[in-house]
Amino acid sequence: MSSSTQTTDSISSQNNLLTKEKSSFFSQPKAVWAVFFACIIAFMGLGLVDPILVAISKQLNATPSQVTLLFTSYNGVMAVAMLITGMISSRLGIKWTLLTGIVIIAIFAGLGGLSNNIWALVGFRGGWGLGNALFVATALAAIVSLSTSGTAKAIILYEAAIGLGISVGPLLGGWLGGMSWRGPFFGVSCLMVIAFIGLITLMPNTKNKQKGVQVKISIKDPFLALKHRSLLIFGVGAALYNFGFFTLLAYAPFVMGLDEHGIGFVFLGWGVLLAVTSVFTAPILQRWMGTIKAMCLMLTLFALVLLAMGIWTSTQWVVIAAVIIAGALLGNNNTLITTAVMNSAPVERATASAAYSFLRFIGGALAPYFAGKLAEWFNQSVPFYVGAAFVLLSVIFIACNHKHVKHVDEAYASH
Repeated sequence: MSSSTQTTDSISSQNNLLTKEKSSFFSQPKAVWAVFFACIIAFMGLGLVDPILVAISKQLNATPSQVTLLFTSYNGVMAVAMLITGMISSRLGIKWTLLTGIVIIAIFAGLGGLSNNIWALVGFRGGWGLGNALFVATALAAIVSLSTSGTAKAIILYEAAIGLGISVGPLLGGWLGGMSWRGPFFGVSCLMVIAFIGLITLMPNTKNKQKGVQVKISIKDPFLALKHRSLLIFGVGAALYNFGFFTLLAYAPFVMGLDEHGIGFVFLGWGVLLAVTSVFTAPILQRWMGTIKAMCLMLTLFALVLLAMGIWTSTQWVVIAAVIIAGALLGNNNTLITTAVMNSAPVERATASAAYSFLRFIGGALAPYFAGKLAEWFNQSVPFYVGAAFVLLSVIFIACNHKHVKHVDEAYASH
């Protein structure tokens, strides 16, 4: 074969690879789309409850701080359960761990819809959190391992599913909640049955393997993973900014002065911006500024948004606009920090995700309850001031530890 022919073949091969790389983001195996759809439904649960918080408070005679426990029990159980997700998935396999999580969510969401008092509802919401922990930590690893487009694009796909779920959730919650506060709980239960059918039909059985050897993850592995300074920094930083995130998510509905449909539409706008920015603008910011600088910028702007909500709490349009704008900032940040976590430490991805999620959901568990209590102790502005302070603290913490996390951009470039 002549050198010119070899050169032509080489160029043709490279062009084919480039074409495949460009199209591979959407040309995924059916199993990836099955997990993608299930992720959308699972993350509906996060925003689905927002439009009905006020209705639950009125109909179950509960205070705002008691109602915000729906987020506290959900996130608290999820945080602790994250520590065992790797151990379970390494034994059951990714497929059956996902299916187990879906079944648990379906059961406890249904039981929540049958509740007649706030404490039973809080308990069942905790059970929902257990199912979500099994699903969420494993879903990221599933999409990354099954995807044909590389780690970075797989993470963007995962964040897109989160964004779609969070955006559609409040709209569905507002629509079903307009009929009864129980409607969203039964709705999630039914949708999870559909997700179960999709996964059990389309997803292959997978095991965690390294060099063909079955890997058994220990309950100690997430703790051992946190010995990596970079992973610990991102986890603590996420716990701090999640304090602001869940203050907005759990307490903003109480100061909007809107009905279920109105709150649903506001959080629809929030979720749409979150979804769009997580997919389209986060990668641009990452290339333009670098992961850490872009992350710190988004979090600083989010702290300013929360500060504005604290200053103008009684001005309805300011609160509504601030919530929607926050969606764009959080969408960018979620993709940035998730990508950083996946590239931060030389540990198995499911273990890294579990260790990181354990820390970040601690912030998500504490914030909702304290937001309600701060409003009872002081006034409705204080929760937003405190949330802003925690988000700003996360920026300072990450910036002060920049030398330990700056390597994530080099890891990102290699994928």
